[in-house]
Amino acid sequence: MGRSVSSIRQDVKAISERWIKTKKALKKEDQLYAEELAKMVKMHSNEVFYLFDDPLEAAMFSLLIEMLKKIDSLENKDAESEQEFKD
Repeated sequence: MGRSVSSIRQDVKAISERWIKTKKALKKEDQLYAEELAKMVKMHSNEVFYLFDDPLEAAMFSLLIEMLKKIDSLENKDAESEQEFKD
């Protein structure tokens, strides 16, 4: 029998917690980014985990979605600033 959704959710949570612990081994300036990545992994727990069998794949998919959203947000802010400058 395959994994249940709650099991994958628990595995992704464990991945996120390991990433939080790992941040202590990083340089001080990188620790904030490690914490942010770990937080991003958890942001799609309800939507994503139904479709993946591999918790690492689910975690990475969640992370990439959040990173793309941040990039899009920054690009939109940049475009708005350019528009205000032109007006």
